[in-house]
Amino acid sequence: MARGDQLSRQWKLIQSLIASVKGRSAGDLAQELACHSRTVYRDLEALQAAGFPLFTQHDGGRTFWSIVGAERFRMPLPLNLTELMALYFSRNMLKLLDGTAIYEALSTLFEKITATLPPAYVEYLDQLALSLEVGVKPRKPYADFQETLDRISRAVQAQRLVSMDYFSMGRQTHTHRRVAPYKVWFYDETFYLIGFCHVRQAVRLFAVDRIARLVLLEESFDWPKDFDATRFMADSFGVFQGDPVLVRIRFKAETAGYVREKQWHPSQALEEMPDGGVVFSARVAGIEEIKHWVLRWGAGAQVLAPDALRRAVAEEVARMADFYSEACPPFNPSCLDG
Repeated sequence: MARGDQLSRQWKLIQSLIASVKGRSAGDLAQELACHSRTVYRDLEALQAAGFPLFTQHDGGRTFWSIVGAERFRMPLPLNLTELMALYFSRNMLKLLDGTAIYEALSTLFEKITATLPPAYVEYLDQLALSLEVGVKPRKPYADFQETLDRISRAVQAQRLVSMDYFSMGRQTHTHRRVAPYKVWFYDETFYLIGFCHVRQAVRLFAVDRIARLVLLEESFDWPKDFDATRFMADSFGVFQGDPVLVRIRFKAETAGYVREKQWHPSQALEEMPDGGVVFSARVAGIEEIKHWVLRWGAGAQVLAPDALRRAVAEEVARMADFYSEACPPFNPSCLDG
């Protein structure tokens, strides 16, 4: 049996014993874990050898297993031992926040949990963690703009306007903005500030790492009662904003399987094709962001609608083709002029 399956089963066994007041029999555990009772006995022996304080008591000719004093290992929080163990085990899932004050606070919390849990429990969880490795995508150096994040958080809580210099990646220019900060939004490895921009007179999204300077102003603002960040972002195919538009994209059979695997957008619908392909439909905010999504599939995707998106993709593909034409040899900067 795979080591990961064994650890997963033992984890469930521990949870069951902790949750039980009177203890569990090997037969009950075997039925609950969908395995043979001999397997349960081997797991119980392994846990005892690892240092878990297991004990047995007999009642009506049956043997019941329990964990000694599980209720004693509690922090001054409404968490039981199983919940503390689960929280400690989740620390690898939060690596993507490394470099932020949030992760620093979580690291401190995990240290307290380590000091609270019995050593055998911590050792077991560390072994269990070896069966799960969390890969982290390339991300921005959060530590470099932690001060900006802290200031934004203070401004949001105090409902104070901020003055900031912001670099627009699309226009490659710096602009000065006065913003009423509503919320910090974390998406795809990036922190964003959602707020009302007094320059644009509309709610806008700002990448925190592109804020060059931010100052809290003395002016306060009132929260808009009808604003909901989740609803504001609902149409976006990521983070871009724009007028809602219905898109239809046909995927060939060889790429359709990947499209079916995920929920790409809340409004999406999939229409199966006789050749094994699929037509993806969704109502999204603007076409710029979904254009890049279409391009990532190469010739495996074809835009059916709207015409504006078809043209945008075709123009981008034509420019890309120029890069690789004989008239544009490698390392010729003039080919990049658009």
